[in-house]
Amino acid sequence: MASLAVDSAWLPLPSESLCRSFNVCLEEANPADILPALEAPMSSVSDNCNIPKPPPLPSKVRTRTKYSKGPLECSFVPNETKNTWDMLFKEGYGVDVCIITKDKSCVLAHSNILSIASPVLSNILSQSKVKHGMRYIKIPGVPHDAIFLFIRFLYSSCYEEEELRKFVLHLLVLSHSYSVPPLKRVCICLLEQGWLTRENVIDVLQLAKNCDAPRLAFICVRMIVKDFRSISSTEGWKVMKRANPALEQELVESVVDADSRKQERQRKVEEKKVYLQLYEAMEALLHICKDGCRTIGPRDKVLKGSQVTCNFPACKGLETLVRHFSNCKTRVPGGCVHCKRMWQLLELHSRMCNEPDSCKVPLCRHFKEKMQQQSKKDETKWKLLVSKVIAAKNAVGPFSSRRSGLS
Repeated sequence: MASLAVDSAWLPLPSESLCRSFNVCLEEANPADILPALEAPMSSVSDNCNIPKPPPLPSKVRTRTKYSKGPLECSFVPNETKNTWDMLFKEGYGVDVCIITKDKSCVLAHSNILSIASPVLSNILSQSKVKHGMRYIKIPGVPHDAIFLFIRFLYSSCYEEEELRKFVLHLLVLSHSYSVPPLKRVCICLLEQGWLTRENVIDVLQLAKNCDAPRLAFICVRMIVKDFRSISSTEGWKVMKRANPALEQELVESVVDADSRKQERQRKVEEKKVYLQLYEAMEALLHICKDGCRTIGPRDKVLKGSQVTCNFPACKGLETLVRHFSNCKTRVPGGCVHCKRMWQLLELHSRMCNEPDSCKVPLCRHFKEKMQQQSKKDETKWKLLVSKVIAAKNAVGPFSSRRSGLS
């Protein structure tokens, strides 16, 4: 149990009287009765046949269907139609555009379809010259297969998952550069759903920043922060470090911030544990003084030697502290560290107790009177501590619910 940082004044108290005070049955509060719900009176049926019947109530099933999570589909394209457009692209009937790729090969297409599917391609095609009935445009720096998948998607929105996985980064760049939002959404969605790896996450992050995909960039940064040690040793990180040192600095700062937040969360967790231990000590102290436990309790109760283990977590340790406090010859707050802790627990209980006149915990009323004589600084410290312990108490639950299994 953590000790408090507030010293308490010493009051001379004979050990015998203190032991008698600790020689300490709580009655569980009955839950409130639940009132039965009143039934609404039934309206009488009119005998007048001239009154028209009211319309039926709207169906709940229809309401749920109408206002479902997503919007209702206004159209549905059958597979036959997609296959037709896919066949048109693959067979190249009546093509009038030749797209020259990185390796000097060509992908054939129809200018009308490209213009409708991509406003950027529409602008490029409008500025290109016609030679022998064909328009020639270039898409440099991209493999032939990636351009083939890109143009095929413009026709039928079809793709093979394995091929898309292989060229997903190229397709992300193409869909952004040529303004094809459907393909861009597909690439981003698949990358977010498990296609990110330690080897490609740095490349994906840089593309996400350049291709206006903030959510994907956030997921990449979160993955890098979580597995920074292994990702920082990949080839992608080394290339990024040379080509984009500003991004490296940004990622390192993100890792440092995440580590600081983790340490702060851990500190708050540990701090909450201390306040929870103090709350449990207050429970155990009140339990000992009212019910008695094992060998220590109120003088008006006979304790059983074969009593089972107590359900109060801090009871065993507090019993030892109480036994020491009652027999210690020093008992000066500054002279014995164990007695000092006991004084502080008694004062903390007094500040949390709402019934000092009837409370069976020793010195409860005394510390209530002592509050009026404390300095403003000490009073502020105690109020802050009490508020923290009460917050821990409210997080755990009421006192009566914690001792329901007590024998």
